[in-house]
Amino acid sequence: MLKEQQYGDDPVAVRESDQYQQEYVQKFVEKWDALIDWDKRGDGEGDFFINVLKEHGAQKVLDVATGTGYHSVRLLKAGFDVVSADGSPQMLYRAFENAKSQNQILRTVQADWRWLCKDIHEKFDAIICLGNSFTHLFSENDRRKALAEFYSVLKNDGILILDHRNYDGILDHGFSSKQKYYYCGDEVQAEPEHVDEGLARFRYQFEGDPTSYYLNMFPLRKDYTSNLMKEVGFQSVETYGDFQETYRTEDPDFFIHIAKKEYMQDDES
Repeated sequence: MLKEQQYGDDPVAVRESDQYQQEYVQKFVEKWDALIDWDKRGDGEGDFFINVLKEHGAQKVLDVATGTGYHSVRLLKAGFDVVSADGSPQMLYRAFENAKSQNQILRTVQADWRWLCKDIHEKFDAIICLGNSFTHLFSENDRRKALAEFYSVLKNDGILILDHRNYDGILDHGFSSKQKYYYCGDEVQAEPEHVDEGLARFRYQFEGDPTSYYLNMFPLRKDYTSNLMKEVGFQSVETYGDFQETYRTEDPDFFIHIAKKEYMQDDES
C-alpha cells in the first residue's frame, strides 16, 4: 500500500485513468470525510437523489463510486437495496467502517468501471456515480467503455445518475466554489493548482496537516458528457445544476446528469 502520493517530476503530465490508485493513499482517505462533512452535505442536497430514484421506481441501486460511503449509507437508511463498488480498497474499507458506525452493513465490491461486468453479475434499477468520480477517466475510450458497462448492468428501464464539477465554469471563467452542496468541510481548502482542457489538478489542504494532497482529473464539459451518454445508448439525459432544473451555466458548482436507458420509440409521422 502506498503511503505517499506519486506523480513523478512533472505532475501535470500525469493524465492516466489508473492514476487514482496512487492518489487515494491511506492518509488521504482518512481525511476524506472531513472534506465532505456528512451532516452539512445532507442539509445541502436534501432528498434530491432519494426522490429521483423513487420517482423512477428504483429499488435496487449500484453505487459505483462509493468513496467513504456517504450516499450508500443514505440510500440504505432510506430503504433501498444497495451494492457499493469502488476501485480503491482503502475507500471501501473506510466506507464499510462508516456504515457500521451507523448500524448499516454495506455489500462491497472492488471493481474497475471499465470491466464492471467481471465483478458485478446482477441487474440494477439504477446506478449512481457521484462525487466528481467519473472525471478520473482520462481517455474517451475509457469513458465510453465505462458508460457501456454501466448501461449493460442496468435493467431495461434503468437510470444512471452521474455528476461532475462545473468544469465549463472553471475553464471559461476561473474557479469559484461556493461549497454549499458537495464539499462542505470547514477545515479544508480544495482548489485547482493547474487547469487546461485536458487536466484539472486539485490541491487539498487540511487544517493541522502540513501535507498537501492532490487529484489529477479530466475536466468534463457538460454538453460533452450528456452527448457521450446518448452516443453510448442512453435514450435521454436531463442535466441539473446544483439540484436545480434552471441555471446559468457558469453558476453551479456541480452538474448532475440523469440518463434513462428506457427505450422510447419515435412517433411515426
